[in-house]
Amino acid sequence: MTTTESSLEAFRQELSEWLKTSCPASILKGADAKPSKADHEAWLAAVAERGYTTPNWPKEYGGGGLSKEETKVLQQEVARAASYMPIVSFFGTAMLGPVLLEFGNEEQKLEHLPKIARGEINWCQGYSEPGSGSDLASLQTRAVREGDQFLINGSKIWTTGANHADWIFCLVRTDTDVPKHDGISFILFDLHQPGVTISPIQLISGQSDFCQVFFEDVKAEARNLVGPLNGGWTIAKRLLQHERQMLSAAPASGDDATSRPKKGASTKPKAPKSALAETARGYLGDQNERLAEPALRDRIAQYELDSLCFGLTLKRSGQQAKAGQGPGAATSMFKLYASELNKRRSEILMSVRGTDGLGWSGDTYTPIDLMETRGWLRSKGNSIEGGTSEVQLNVIAKRVLGLPD
Repeated sequence: MTTTESSLEAFRQELSEWLKTSCPASILKGADAKPSKADHEAWLAAVAERGYTTPNWPKEYGGGGLSKEETKVLQQEVARAASYMPIVSFFGTAMLGPVLLEFGNEEQKLEHLPKIARGEINWCQGYSEPGSGSDLASLQTRAVREGDQFLINGSKIWTTGANHADWIFCLVRTDTDVPKHDGISFILFDLHQPGVTISPIQLISGQSDFCQVFFEDVKAEARNLVGPLNGGWTIAKRLLQHERQMLSAAPASGDDATSRPKKGASTKPKAPKSALAETARGYLGDQNERLAEPALRDRIAQYELDSLCFGLTLKRSGQQAKAGQGPGAATSMFKLYASELNKRRSEILMSVRGTDGLGWSGDTYTPIDLMETRGWLRSKGNSIEGGTSEVQLNVIAKRVLGLPD
């Protein structure tokens, strides 16, 4: 649907007025006070009521029903007036939601999509298993039909956010007598029930983003089987494309505003061309516009150029999406490059920080020092989550370049 300029301008004016009355004062740009939990909840409720957490989804499923042009105006107006746009679980909005819109039946859409849009349900993804990571189709978690339910037994691993999730979208084996890709189904079920055990996995960063989840006679309603029985592999591949698109769309360089110069560093006003370079100047205490270390300058410049080119490539891909081309195998290329680019950024920051990069605990390190050390360690997982870099290379070779097996 194409929107006329006059209707877009009217929509912009209406949005501006809505923001003035609906956005809590503490969340407006330039506010002195920090938003409270109640402010955040009120802001989320106001946005969700209008379907703006998922602006492109149809209104009957909790979305905003906006055109692409209206969505862009929404993003512009919120960025102009508010300090942030409330978001809900990306597992629901960026992964499961698009799959349900494409493959779900009407009952499933009406039951699950509005809850996702309102942020009422937290989801997690049940794909990888011990011994079935890169070769996902070899999964062994079984689902056996008993009346109007399936009984599920097995386990999943590297399940991000399972310890905070309410429901899981899960790949299960429903036929063992057919080729492995043909006996897989895609099903949804509640994690808050007997038989579910969730064990967080502590990472080298000290965080526990990932979990192992065990299922023992766990029940899933048959009506929550998405798509046909044994037809889950097609859905699984599509969801992975959405996941990789979402992961690659995250800013590779991030926001370096948290990396502030230390005491004693120059505070002379500058107009830096690179946020990463400005961070380096803050740590190294360089008072000149040009960093003193040639090797470091080269690494930062090359990173910034690659990041810029990657951003432009993503923008071009976005234009193709507007032309009706959905996510395809090229998302593997984007996900691979975004992972490697973010790891490079973390390595550069570690080089810049020197001995401050060794901080793990104690009062001699600032909270930012401690956060960035853990962020560097956490970035190592970028090449594993959403499909390993090796898997992405295989997909690129076969599906993008058309190379033989």
